[in-house]
Amino acid sequence: MRLRDIAFADAAALLAGHGLRLETVADDAPIPGSYWGEPEAGIIAGTVYVRGDTPVHSMLHEACHLIVLPPERRAAVHTDATDSVAEEDATCYLQIVLAGRLPGVGSPRLMADMDTWGYTYRLGSTRAWFEQDADEARQWLAERGLLPA
Repeated sequence: MRLRDIAFADAAALLAGHGLRLETVADDAPIPGSYWGEPEAGIIAGTVYVRGDTPVHSMLHEACHLIVLPPERRAAVHTDATDSVAEEDATCYLQIVLAGRLPGVGSPRLMADMDTWGYTYRLGSTRAWFEQDADEARQWLAERGLLPA
């Protein structure tokens, strides 16, 4: 699922609720702050950059990298948000949760897209990890008050 497949206003509102900006660039333009290169989302400080062909899972993943960071670290981010396994796991967990709050997406669809893109988990799928092996990520987020009610 690509950004052009959902309402941009819904995605922007979801991110704004976490203090982030969602900014689009032209379809033929490079994406600022993209770690993986186009069409993957990019991050610089509190802004997530996307194009119409950016996968929704990529936008959510990069946004969640910023959400899990304390504000003083968020301000310094450019392209690469973390080298922490705990933060990466929390990011993956939170992107699945937030997909459930994004109209037209939903957690099941996002998990399928994550599998298709190539996320790997020792239980073999994103859903299996989320449902059976993500206790530490969930606890990490809960301890920081980052899980939506």
